[in-house]
Amino acid sequence: MASSGDRLFEGADWDFPTLQRVHDACEEIARKELGLDVYPNQIEVITAEQMLDAYSSVGMPLFYKHWSFGKQFAFQEASYRKGLMGLAYEIVINSSPCISYLMEENTATMQTLVIAHAAFGHNHFFKNNYLFKQWTDAEGILDYLEFAKGYIAACEDRHGSEAVERTLDAAHALMSHGVDRYPGKKTLDLRDEEKRAGERRQHEESVFNDLWRTVPNVKAKSKATLSAERRRALLGLPQENVLYFLEKTAPRLAPWQRELIRIVRHIAQYFYPQGQTKVMNEGAATYVHYRILNRLHRQGRITDGNFLEFLQSHTNVVFQPEFDDRRYSGFNPYALGFAMMQDIERIVSNPEDEDREWFPDIAGKGDVEGVLREIWSNYRDESFINQFLSPALIRRFRMFHLHDNPAESAGIRVDAIHDERGYRRVRRELSRQYDVGFVDANIEVVDVDLDGDRRLLLRHTTVKGAQLNETDTRRVLQHLADLWSYDVALTEVDGADNVLKEYVISPRAAAVAA
Repeated sequence: MASSGDRLFEGADWDFPTLQRVHDACEEIARKELGLDVYPNQIEVITAEQMLDAYSSVGMPLFYKHWSFGKQFAFQEASYRKGLMGLAYEIVINSSPCISYLMEENTATMQTLVIAHAAFGHNHFFKNNYLFKQWTDAEGILDYLEFAKGYIAACEDRHGSEAVERTLDAAHALMSHGVDRYPGKKTLDLRDEEKRAGERRQHEESVFNDLWRTVPNVKAKSKATLSAERRRALLGLPQENVLYFLEKTAPRLAPWQRELIRIVRHIAQYFYPQGQTKVMNEGAATYVHYRILNRLHRQGRITDGNFLEFLQSHTNVVFQPEFDDRRYSGFNPYALGFAMMQDIERIVSNPEDEDREWFPDIAGKGDVEGVLREIWSNYRDESFINQFLSPALIRRFRMFHLHDNPAESAGIRVDAIHDERGYRRVRRELSRQYDVGFVDANIEVVDVDLDGDRRLLLRHTTVKGAQLNETDTRRVLQHLADLWSYDVALTEVDGADNVLKEYVISPRAAAVAA
């Protein structure tokens, strides 16, 4: 045990030299004992109001302005003041340097937890996970956000806030359909994107005009009309990235509107890996802060009282309500992720016979930190759960699977019990809940009616008969039609191409006039 003079702090108070000592102590454990590889850290201390502001702008304090962020801020501030919600202890940005925002109201213990959790746990995951390497540009995101904020402000001054707001509203409505979902495309260099913005817009305008010059002025077919195959090839169809298609092809968008759509699309792509790694990312960061705080306590660098304060907060973070608890709303990603990390630690260091059968590659291997680092680097939530959720953890969480398919049987039945077949079924079904291919709607732009009214044609292929919500679909299609400036048609089909439902939406007059 260290002497009291070696302690990082006493009590709840802290100052900036204290934060520096805490950071250095956490870094020593993170690098030497856990073998973490992190971006340089930048620690920012902000007020509760600034934390609320960051909440409202989807966790990005450098974000551009939009009315929806103000709406969220007003709602969350009122809830916070009334005691109906608490605040996160931190917000962390996937950038280089990695920026961790700490709330000034935190105690010294909580600042230590946050630094361990965000500045080292999340930081390592951001830098090393393959999805973040593949899809994000940590070096350029801060500069790009600054560029986006300034560009949108300039557009408001030049074109009016109402016109800019309409374009952003439509782009935000389509944001979940503005990402490239499959590997093979080059990772964006956001700094280069900013530098080439003007040159790129001029080039796209010339290409765009040349393409649409082939559209006939009458509905009758003409020899000059492109063949269907040639047309789809020129338009890059089918296209899953709806925002990308609009940015490149929408016939009446002004250059500044295309740039706004591009900005929203790049930011959507930035967040894409985070949506696929929530369980792993939070589980890894929680495991890291738990290891670091335990080590600091064993070294005598934090007191028993500070450690008990940490344990209380940690326990609240990883609390998992039972399925029949009124507070239950699915699996807490912190609870499931942390439990799986600890379970992997057990399997690697002290396996049972069952573990050796299910996980022969890691059971008894002994190198806990090395195994975890390899997993953090090479998996996402769906594959992580599908491969590393153990029968022991299934029993501990009392997991089971209910089957409800009227086409197969009447009523709801338990479809998986705690035997080998049941364990695999539970693991497979739970992992599918984190599979973007299963959860996100599969919508593609499939054609444009260049021979007639220039109607944009989209297709939604349902999974297990799950159709889109009609009200939400009509609202989103209205935004799409406004950007496209002609009619938009969406057809829902099943796996056998049977048509289930069709939508046709026309653009609003104000959008066409703009």
